Amino acid sequence: MKFVLQPWQLLVLILASWVNREQQQRIDYLETQFAVLKEHMGKKRILLTDAQRRRLAVKGKILGRKQLEQIGTLFTPDTILRWHRQLVANKWDYSDRKENKPGRPRIRQVIVDLVVRFAKENPTWGYDRIQGELAKVGYRISDTTVGNILKAHGIEPAPTRGRTGSWETFLKAHWDVMAAIDFTTVEVWTKSGLVTFYLLFVMELKTRRVHFAGCTTNPHEAWMKQMARELTGFDDGFLNGKQYLIMDRDKKFCESFRAFLKNEGIKSVRLPTRAPNMNAHLERFFGSLKSEALHRLILFGERSLRNAVKTYLAHYHTERCHQGLGNELIVPLEYPPDTGAKIKTTERLGGLLRSYRRAA
Repeated sequence: MKFVLQPWQLLVLILASWVNREQQQRIDYLETQFAVLKEHMGKKRILLTDAQRRRLAVKGKILGRKQLEQIGTLFTPDTILRWHRQLVANKWDYSDRKENKPGRPRIRQVIVDLVVRFAKENPTWGYDRIQGELAKVGYRISDTTVGNILKAHGIEPAPTRGRTGSWETFLKAHWDVMAAIDFTTVEVWTKSGLVTFYLLFVMELKTRRVHFAGCTTNPHEAWMKQMARELTGFDDGFLNGKQYLIMDRDKKFCESFRAFLKNEGIKSVRLPTRAPNMNAHLERFFGSLKSEALHRLILFGERSLRNAVKTYLAHYHTERCHQGLGNELIVPLEYPPDTGAKIKTTERLGGLLRSYRRAA
């Protein structure tokens, strides 16, 4: 009897992802509130500047009134949301505009967008660095103006922003030398009845190439060390050239396994507990593998399981388009011109997997 993901289980997974995102938003708000409080340390009365109000308003609006009331804040939810409404009103307030108005002209929106983009994509860049990059593309403004733009968008200065850089930024900075590893399970019929097999996969994040490291009913320490040897083999190890390997805190990724990788120059990046979204690329692959193949088969024995996985991987790498790669194939294919030739269908796993190409 194969395991099938029930609707309520899917709902639980979606709910867990939503709760994780909601908790991170709460943490972001509380960190900003704490930073503002530190700036007023030692003062008898807290009088916020416009920049501080903007920072709290931008992050507080994401949470909404109900969550602000639950977490408890220095300022009432009504106050924080009123600040946000005022920010929106100020953005669309053109009442003070006049022809030939004296004073500085408004900052062009294209410059504002670039400042915000540079700051978000480069958490360690300060005002001067962003000012220099703008000058390189033809926009000359002062570092003070850069600071004002960032404050208006609730973005902290470089030191704070650098400490709270996004996981997405970290991944993209290390695409070429980063891989991810994880287990998934499948139920297989054997002579002993229904047995759980543990399947170990490794993904190269930049290309989305996936390697099936092996499967076993008991992934003990000795087996894991053997997997580490094969993955780092001098001639054909899948992890050759990699410097970081993302993994969760599953006990199967034991200390000796991580130590072996370290000796080969690969750092183990261990994720927080219950954070599957931080290994989203491999989790998405597992979803495709099961929904398109394994959950649609009744597997008898290890040989049947290995054949199904290897067949799916051949389809995954050479025939299946991937949205994360611009809807292209992992292994590039030269598309022939429309010569009117017959369209050929390729079938795998008895027709469960299909792809189409024009005949030569």
